[in-house]
Amino acid sequence: MAATAVEYTIGGVKIQFPCKAYPSQLAMMNSIVRGLNHGHHCLLESPTGSGKSLALLCSALAWQQAQYAKAEKEGMSHNEFKKPEVTTPCQCACHASRGHSMPRSSTLASRLSEKRQASLSANADDDFMPDRKRIRELQLFRKRRCLEQGVIIISDDLQVTSVTRSWRLLIFPSHFLWQSPSSCFLCPCDGVKRGAKAAEKTKDKDKANNGGSCKKAVPKIFFGTRTHKQIAQIAHELKRTFYTSTPMTILSSRDHTCVHPEVIQHTNRNERCKELLEGKNGQTCRYYHNVHKMRDQGTLQWVHGLQQAWDIEELVRLGSRLRCCSYFAARELMQEAHIVFCPYNYLLDPLIRESMEINLKGQVVVLDEAHNIEDCARDSASYTLSQTQLLAARNEIDGMVYHNIRPIHHGPLGAFCCSLLNWIQESCGALSERDYETSCKVWTGAEVLVIFHGLGITADTFSVLQKHLAAVLEKEERVGLVNGQEDMVEVPTLSAPTQTVLKSLFMVLDFLYRNNCSFAEDYRVALQQTYVWTTQNDPPDLPDAQGFFARRHRRRQGARTKTLVYTLSFWCLNPAVAFTDLSGSVRTIVLTSGTLSPMGSFSSELGVNFSIQLEASHVISKSQVWVGTLGNGPQGRKLCATFQHAETFAFQDEVGALLVRICQAVARGVLCFLPSYKMLDKLRERWTNTGLWEQIEQRKIIVTEPRGGARSDFDELLQSYYDAIKDPGHRDGALLIAVCRGKVSEGLDFTDDNARAVVTIGIPFPNIKDLQVELKMKYNDQHSKTRGLLSGSHWYEIQAYRALNQALGRCIRHRNDWGALILVDDRFRCNPNKYITGLSKWVRQLVQHHNTFGGAMQSLVTFSENQQGAATARANGSCPPEQTEPTKWLPSPSTLSLLLPSTNPTEKATEDPPQDFTPRPVQQVSGQRVLDPPIPEATTSYKSQSDTQGRHMTCEDSLQCSQRNCVFIMV
Repeated sequence: MAATAVEYTIGGVKIQFPCKAYPSQLAMMNSIVRGLNHGHHCLLESPTGSGKSLALLCSALAWQQAQYAKAEKEGMSHNEFKKPEVTTPCQCACHASRGHSMPRSSTLASRLSEKRQASLSANADDDFMPDRKRIRELQLFRKRRCLEQGVIIISDDLQVTSVTRSWRLLIFPSHFLWQSPSSCFLCPCDGVKRGAKAAEKTKDKDKANNGGSCKKAVPKIFFGTRTHKQIAQIAHELKRTFYTSTPMTILSSRDHTCVHPEVIQHTNRNERCKELLEGKNGQTCRYYHNVHKMRDQGTLQWVHGLQQAWDIEELVRLGSRLRCCSYFAARELMQEAHIVFCPYNYLLDPLIRESMEINLKGQVVVLDEAHNIEDCARDSASYTLSQTQLLAARNEIDGMVYHNIRPIHHGPLGAFCCSLLNWIQESCGALSERDYETSCKVWTGAEVLVIFHGLGITADTFSVLQKHLAAVLEKEERVGLVNGQEDMVEVPTLSAPTQTVLKSLFMVLDFLYRNNCSFAEDYRVALQQTYVWTTQNDPPDLPDAQGFFARRHRRRQGARTKTLVYTLSFWCLNPAVAFTDLSGSVRTIVLTSGTLSPMGSFSSELGVNFSIQLEASHVISKSQVWVGTLGNGPQGRKLCATFQHAETFAFQDEVGALLVRICQAVARGVLCFLPSYKMLDKLRERWTNTGLWEQIEQRKIIVTEPRGGARSDFDELLQSYYDAIKDPGHRDGALLIAVCRGKVSEGLDFTDDNARAVVTIGIPFPNIKDLQVELKMKYNDQHSKTRGLLSGSHWYEIQAYRALNQALGRCIRHRNDWGALILVDDRFRCNPNKYITGLSKWVRQLVQHHNTFGGAMQSLVTFSENQQGAATARANGSCPPEQTEPTKWLPSPSTLSLLLPSTNPTEKATEDPPQDFTPRPVQQVSGQRVLDPPIPEATTSYKSQSDTQGRHMTCEDSLQCSQRNCVFIMV
């Protein structure tokens, strides 16, 4: 039975919710609306499976609609707020040739597409082609007949015949009209144009009255998440809501959206696409020049049928059918979109923002699955290149100068690359040995600026270099000879790899020189010398001058050779460097995830004051999850997955025996997460030799996460795991062995039988020997007192807890799901104050320490059998008494109103409500008999006007009206 939609009023915003909301969802929407109303930043944790995405979408889009309604009520113009309206494509003279109904602002894709269409029209003269002329007349006759019958034809093949330069032929139902290119009185958009002109005059008048200022537009919502797969899940959630028809778009890479058959087969789609766009070798992209077929929100919804929220796959299918580039169409749709979905590195990385033409000023940024946002922000402001890449860039630039192609601009860029190469070569002798076959030297950002000053690179000369780079990247055509005749020839530009090297280096230098070099201390520059193994094959045999083949000395097929590699890394150790571009310009930032805990580092690391924070509990009951720690194995050996113990055979054998017992106790799917790929390889090798691997395979099919490989290979491997659970054959499900921080632990959905137990081995601390980790810890220790950063050791521990929480979150995915969380390491039992406190709130409240392995297995088996019995009873339509929840009389949620205080919205959430607080009933309402889920604690906070101290209220307090048939106003 479908859930009934419910309306909630929170902070003056009416939110249409597709079902009765959980208390944690109400707390989420409460916090989001407060942040949007007051322009404050939010840090919100809600466990996976608690409806977090639904609460995010409904509250943010409801607030946005309220802003549009408020603007219209205040009499502000429609065009000023850029709220698109869905209209039928106009068939008038001023629009028939372009295929859309409303004028648009010029963008790169639209300009190039129009230029291409204009060139095709100019070169084609149908009057001298009798065959084409007959076909054209036949097409016009057929379309006229369709229009006479009231059918609107949307076709890009229809070419309107030009009789003179100032007149065009229009097709109307039953007659022909000669009409000038200006808009006619019969044009349905003529009134719109006149209204737009009047509104423009009014807007200019208002600007003059307000001293030249103009009111701000309603913000767009940029919804960023970690992966494209998670975007598909968010789009699916949006389809369930009242806001499913909201104008939207999804920004993604060419790997996910390109539909050109030739580009899809290419190993590097970006480079091949750019080659076609630039028209190299006389080839162009016909799909790109059809972008106008999908670039309009109205056409997309009412002509092509995407009236509800869509995902990337639907857009790609439509692009393939229309032979239109879905990659650039998605970018064009961003102009009229209310909400824009994209991976969140598109919002953090300044190069991607520039490439995608993303402007975040005054907008709302929602970053879902933001537990890795610190690492992503640091990576966005960092860059690493090899000596080989820099050398190739210099050689290409020197070639441009040699062939006299913009030598004034290419010359300084070549000198810049040459200076860096000389500095790298001089510094190679000063490297100090760090590890086996590894040497390095590290400079601070300030030291590098001094070195660059000696190379002639200063803040002033860098601004000149930026102008030279912009000049060489511009498209330009000159008169040249083509087949002995003068013609316009496009000036060659740098290749894509060289452009990437120069843009990335200049991005880092821009941060170093910005604000009078204020970010210089946040950078470390490392020159590293390493050896890499490469596989080389013999070149093919070639005949000599006489046509004979000489047998050379051949190497072994696929022989591996060791090659010396130098890499230069510009590492940003402060994520606030990249995050300042967001926090300084956007209206509100909402960071949310199911595993933000511990939450203490976000404000200090990102340099943002998250005045609204929430740590919600899960929506499930305690009986649905089993959380336990194991410090001993089946043979009684102590299990402590430190580096010293993990290398021993005794530890490896004990872990293998433990997994055998867990696979016997838990049916269907089991996930096992290890700290590293190195441990995965060692355990697999040891268990294969001892026969433990075969023992596990007798019970469950074993699937291991690959270290790398293509995305298609990983999807195929994951599908084999799902298939093994659906059809296990003579075995009982499957075991998926994965790695923390890997693909499996990030955002994948293991619902119901796909994960009845999650086993974590050890604590996934980052590699302490990694140079970047070591520098980050030293940096935090250096600035912990002056900037309020966490100490290096505390930061190091938090990285492990977040990875662990993310792995544990793969299990419980919805309200009726159940599963076991098994933490294997003796440190959880010996020092719970240190290691348990880092877990998510809903997990740490349920942790049970088991002193013996036998007792833990007995408890696990009982839990699994009870849950399987309860699931069977629910499937049969009955429920055992111990699983029956008490029914309560609840008020209709549509009358529930949470009125939020506005005096102090910056108050942070805390764990416990005050003892002296009692909700005050103000109205009795009639209720209906419904099944009430258990109410977890999800804390919010407020401060009344009359109080000098903040009072804190949990969701349980705010919803006690559910038990008293009344509505409360929080004052």
